[in-house]
Amino acid sequence: MKRHALTIGLSHAIACAALLPAGAAFAYSASPDGAADPAGEPRQLDTVVVQGEITYRNRTTDIAPVLSYDLEYFQRFEPSTVGDMIKRLPSAVFVSDVLEYDAVQLRGLAPGYTRVLINGKDVPGAGDDRSFWVDRIPAEMVERIEIIRSGSANRSGDAIAGAINIILRDAYEFDGAYLRVGAMRYDDGEVQPTFGGVASGAALGGRFLAGFNVQDRYNPKVKRSDRFDNPDDRNLVSWEDQTDTRDGQDYSGNVSYTTDVGQTGRVSIDGFYVKTDREQVEVSHEEEYDGDEVVTSDVPGLTEVDQSNWGLGVEYAQDMAGGTTEFGIKYAGFKDRSNESEEKIEFVDGEWDAHEAEALDIDVDDRETSLQAAHKRSVGDSAVRMEFGVDYRDKKRDTTHVYSAFEAEDEGDPVIYEADGVVHSLIDETRLDPYLMFSSAAGALSWEAGLRWETTDSEIRYRADLDEPTETVSQDYDVLLPSAHLKWDLTEASRINFSLARSLRRPAFNDLIPALLSEEFGDNDFIGNPFLEPETANGLDLGFEHQLGERGVAGINFFYRDVKDVIELVNTGVPNETAYDDWADDVEDYMDDNGVDQDTAEAAVPFEPNSFIYTMDNVGDGEVWGVELDLATPLTAIGLPNTGVFANYSWLDSEIEDFIGKRRFNNQARYVYNVGFIQDLPDLAASFGASYRKQGDAFSRVLGEEVLTTYDADLEVFIEKRFGDSFSVRLSGANLLDAKKREYFSKFDNEADQVDRDFDEYEEEAEWAGPRYQLVMRWSF
Repeated sequence: MKRHALTIGLSHAIACAALLPAGAAFAYSASPDGAADPAGEPRQLDTVVVQGEITYRNRTTDIAPVLSYDLEYFQRFEPSTVGDMIKRLPSAVFVSDVLEYDAVQLRGLAPGYTRVLINGKDVPGAGDDRSFWVDRIPAEMVERIEIIRSGSANRSGDAIAGAINIILRDAYEFDGAYLRVGAMRYDDGEVQPTFGGVASGAALGGRFLAGFNVQDRYNPKVKRSDRFDNPDDRNLVSWEDQTDTRDGQDYSGNVSYTTDVGQTGRVSIDGFYVKTDREQVEVSHEEEYDGDEVVTSDVPGLTEVDQSNWGLGVEYAQDMAGGTTEFGIKYAGFKDRSNESEEKIEFVDGEWDAHEAEALDIDVDDRETSLQAAHKRSVGDSAVRMEFGVDYRDKKRDTTHVYSAFEAEDEGDPVIYEADGVVHSLIDETRLDPYLMFSSAAGALSWEAGLRWETTDSEIRYRADLDEPTETVSQDYDVLLPSAHLKWDLTEASRINFSLARSLRRPAFNDLIPALLSEEFGDNDFIGNPFLEPETANGLDLGFEHQLGERGVAGINFFYRDVKDVIELVNTGVPNETAYDDWADDVEDYMDDNGVDQDTAEAAVPFEPNSFIYTMDNVGDGEVWGVELDLATPLTAIGLPNTGVFANYSWLDSEIEDFIGKRRFNNQARYVYNVGFIQDLPDLAASFGASYRKQGDAFSRVLGEEVLTTYDADLEVFIEKRFGDSFSVRLSGANLLDAKKREYFSKFDNEADQVDRDFDEYEEEAEWAGPRYQLVMRWSF
């Protein structure tokens, strides 16, 4: 069973609401050339609905290395979610199911190393590793997406791999209204609708925006698994055919209100809500060969997902004390009321033999309240700017997992679950993070330097069963995070970025809870470690960027991370109950075979356990490095101004040492690249284009299991027709190459068998979903 969790862990030091206006003084975001100025005129929504020009990557003015992409960069391929958008960006990897883009892995590292922000602030998410699933946010809510490659003092440092900042539409960016209506057809013939709208304008003495989106989410997949006793002999021991259909709806909305107060003040109130209702139905048929017997099994499974995210914030900015002072308060939350169940009905040579089932009910409630205060001002008459502030955050995450089981005595017995265990935990984290930062943007050489001090006090209350008393464990730690950035404009078109920054990764929630989970890794048990320290990393980024003509841009970036105190699974050395049960069985067999009493048998049969209790610990260091290239430009230089090309390529590598030896960080793809083009036909008011994506192999090794994951290439195309200035129709197709995901599982009973390569089972699995097509109409008014 999967164990769901959530997170709130990162907030920008000067952004105080859950969803702040991208153009407001207090919201962190890049300021790309051409973006609307808060004091200027907002863009008309019809310019978004009907795109007369191809949109390329923005060149930002940030001193820290930031890549910025407007919604129009992605929109012609009709992405459904933010995940569909992010998959096109440099170093963005997903090790997910086919056509699922949920937990993003920047630079190929596990999702917990990437910080996902909404308007510069952290939000609770579904990942136990404190990650946020980006497929929960519909693409239509987004104004632009930024990749923040390196940390600064005025942002929380939880971003070893980097951060993704999702800037939502706000009242100062758009003026007008539009509707979006469409439908998507899937490989099995199912048709699902989608619709949404946005309206923005002057209201109540300020500017107001409201948006909504409703879309059906559907993904019919097919899986095939073949299992062997080992990868060399390839003696088939079992196989499985499975259908996996995911059907649900996402409902979302956001609001933004901003008004000026006095001569220099501004108040902003912002909020968002996202709800996911989803049902995943898995139906499997298995066949296993056990000697002369053939064991067949029907395995139905059902997962019902009911999750919601929301945020509400207020901010106030005012010129005072020789600079600008900013205050804010944010309240954000996440709820998960989901359940998972799986049955197995087994037949031996066609005769009923067994019927078992297990279920997991998930109840998660995560709430976070944060306060921020900051002041910015010039240092005397110089061009140096000083910023200082403090972030306060109180987070409470209440989780209950209820495990149930069923075992039939006779064929046809109804499934009646009985309680099989409860794990309840309440994690309370309080953070107080002051910072100080200086910067200067005068002349060709711009720089920024700062120091952030992050302090965390945590208390974990837990019980492994409702009948057991609640136990409490406390832990506190603090980390100093220096950072420095340099931007050197060699010419108006070329510049160099150099960054040094220290960052961290906090432990996953379930890794902290000291409740014993039986046979969590093969025959081995697991217990969390509440005294884990965060991982830290000293990072370097060195990049070069060049503007091509008026609208094109090309860049190359080298990155390196020296990661300390890496959290990995370790053996406590304590045998678990399975080890004692196995030894008791050996003693009993010895008694029966030799006709001796128990004391004699115990003396003759040594206790040599092969299964233990494992935990997480800070075990050592690792290194991550790579090169990232990106290009987005019209082909004006060769006489094709209406042809735009897009390409990025990331080569990724790392090294860490575990209980077997050296390997890459788990599930880091070796490379990922995207190439594509858009051809505009101005005389016909039409355009078309294609996009091709390929991701390299990813390998993961944990106790008892090793997995190699490969993906076929993905091809997407679109064709668009525009009617006047306010109406467009677009047809797009995705997964046109019928791409497959393939996984190769090496399974072992215990650590000793894994080291000796004594396989319990070797499995090859293929998964595919087929092409899907979408027709969308947009109308602005």
